[in-house]
Amino acid sequence: MLVMFAVTLNAQNTEKFFKPRYIKKTMNKAAKWQLKNPKHELYDWTNGAFYAGIFAAYETTGSKRLWKALIAMGESNEWKPGPRLQHADDHAICQTYIDIYRIEKDEKMIEPFKEAADQIMSTPYKTGEIRPITWWWCDALFMAPPAFVKLGVTLDEDKYLEFNDRLFKETYDLLFDKDENLYARDMKYKTDWKEPIREKNGEKIFWSRGNGWVMGGLVRVLDELPADYKNRAFYENQLLKMAETIKSLQQDDGLWRASLLDPKSYPGGEASGSGFYTYALAWGVNNGLLDKAEYKPVIEKAWIGLNGLIQPDGHVGWTQPIGADPRANFSNDSWEVYGTGAFLLAGSEVIKMDW
Repeated sequence: MLVMFAVTLNAQNTEKFFKPRYIKKTMNKAAKWQLKNPKHELYDWTNGAFYAGIFAAYETTGSKRLWKALIAMGESNEWKPGPRLQHADDHAICQTYIDIYRIEKDEKMIEPFKEAADQIMSTPYKTGEIRPITWWWCDALFMAPPAFVKLGVTLDEDKYLEFNDRLFKETYDLLFDKDENLYARDMKYKTDWKEPIREKNGEKIFWSRGNGWVMGGLVRVLDELPADYKNRAFYENQLLKMAETIKSLQQDDGLWRASLLDPKSYPGGEASGSGFYTYALAWGVNNGLLDKAEYKPVIEKAWIGLNGLIQPDGHVGWTQPIGADPRANFSNDSWEVYGTGAFLLAGSEVIKMDW
């Protein structure tokens, strides 16, 4: 169904999708629908991704409605991270607190996360078989690293950047597959796990959204780090390697499948992974890390595909529900707040490109 729709869409005049006025209108439409249809606790990781997109949409459109929504979210949460001290998911929302603080300069907006971050750094993490390190699942690299790096840059305190470097590198060492240049979701999806699982076609399982989270986290870290930061090259090199792989796995409709190496088993283009890839690749081009001639066609095709997922009422359809691998089913009626967040982040970078 989605493939047929994408072919029809691509046969139309798609130039409108790249006009700034259209991009802003579509971003506002998607944001408005999602704000009217809330889901999950406001401090939840899902809303961490969504409100990162809302802030990007506010910066892009200047919408007062979006700004009010950002302030209302922070006030409702009392500007606190989620309740689990060391869980990266509960730090994601703090990215947006810091972004708002940089405009408002109200200490209450970052003080709770600063206190929590200091406590996190001084508290040993209780490990287990599946979680031998603090950030033991790849999604964590979107949740926590940008929050710690934003805090360190904002306060001019390198200890937060260095803490992120150490934990990020642990995740890289544990989960990054150097043959595929992709991240396993967690240890259970590595080939050396005691009960390894594979896709139907025999390939390793690399979950699209999980790798999308990683690439989104990478560019949000790079967007903050000083050009001369001692470990910046580590993050840049990862983005370059992952981008090359992701480019090669894009499907004909411009989108990526829930399973990156077994796309035929999951025929529908998936919104959240595709949105984060579009965001990361566009950021890479806009900031001179990815070659424009090589990646612009990929981004163009992806943005057309993403616009095809927007439903008439404004919600971002074809978003895979919460899970840990590609197997959860989804359709045009499937939506989640992080799917909208990924779309908004993608739009915030696509609009900056020279079309």
